[in-house]
Amino acid sequence: MPFITKITTQKKTTERFNIFLDNKYAFSVDADVLVKFDLKKGKELDDLDIVEIQYGDEVKKGFNRALEFLSYRMRSTKEVTDHLKKKEISDPAITEIIHKLNDYRYLNDKEFAEAYASTHKKTNGKGPDVLYKELRSKGIDDDTIKETLSTFSFEEQTEEALKHIGKILKKEKKLSTKEIKQRAQMLLQRKGFSFDVITAALEQTEYANDEDTEREALRQHAEKALRKYRYDGSYESKMKVKQYLFRKGFSLDMIDQFLQEEE
Repeated sequence: MPFITKITTQKKTTERFNIFLDNKYAFSVDADVLVKFDLKKGKELDDLDIVEIQYGDEVKKGFNRALEFLSYRMRSTKEVTDHLKKKEISDPAITEIIHKLNDYRYLNDKEFAEAYASTHKKTNGKGPDVLYKELRSKGIDDDTIKETLSTFSFEEQTEEALKHIGKILKKEKKLSTKEIKQRAQMLLQRKGFSFDVITAALEQTEYANDEDTEREALRQHAEKALRKYRYDGSYESKMKVKQYLFRKGFSLDMIDQFLQEEE
């Protein structure tokens, strides 16, 4: 069986040591592993000892990488597992690392889910449907997700939905009343709000333009349509302009009145 003939400190990091067996470099280990296995010059190692030492070093190395990954923000168990796999840590070592992280309370999927949902509700205004999908993709189980999202009340969801609608009303002043409502509905669906919440939010919103604002919005869209379809008063060009404006959500009466004035 080989003997440890030399132990040297690595140049790049003083926390790792090179182990030489029978005057030949064999492997390197972390300082904690060196102490744990009482590695010193003259110690005899068999093949099983070497496998056990190298496995212990892999766990230590993976644990340090997991801590570094966790230092930026909270992570789910799946996120840490995926990260360690990318770093080519073996599955048995990952299992042991995850167990240690849980013991030290560096990992807690329930706390992660609560923090993630709270942050994304406040900063991005996301609804339950989107939060559910995102938490599921991070490996959080259904029961934990449902328990987490159960605290997101209907009133809170409606309040968030109203904030989104308010931004549309402030930004999209050149749209018809109908198109404003459609855009609000589509945005809230993308944000993950339910039909009931969307309906409640729209019912509480005064999104209808007054007549002057609606006419000004129509005029701006109409000018684009007149240029686009080269309006010349013919039936064909008139129908194209009317269809375009109708799709934008303006009433036929208002469209006809505008075209009559144009003629």
